[in-house]
Amino acid sequence: MQGLSGAASEVLAEDALLIDVRSPGEYASGYIEGAISLPLDSIANSISTVVSDKAANIIVYCRSGARSSSAKNILAAQGYLNVSNGGGVGTLALKLQKPIRRS
Repeated sequence: MQGLSGAASEVLAEDALLIDVRSPGEYASGYIEGAISLPLDSIANSISTVVSDKAANIIVYCRSGARSSSAKNILAAQGYLNVSNGGGVGTLALKLQKPIRRS
């Protein structure tokens, strides 16, 4: 598995599903191409409808890395095995070399 360094030196899988845990308004103002919006306040109830494979590679991100850290812990508690905190949207987009899109 190839990877990139993420928040707190986590290895980020290049084939991972990107999940933006910011509010819908923040997501609309700019999200990484291919990312899915699952706000932190609803991720616990919504994740299984988006990702059923608990071994899937997932990268969660937000504005600074704080909410994505919480999201990573929530998903780990639900049995997701390969969740990484990608940190902030801008830094992660640069690391992944993916464009930021706006709704």
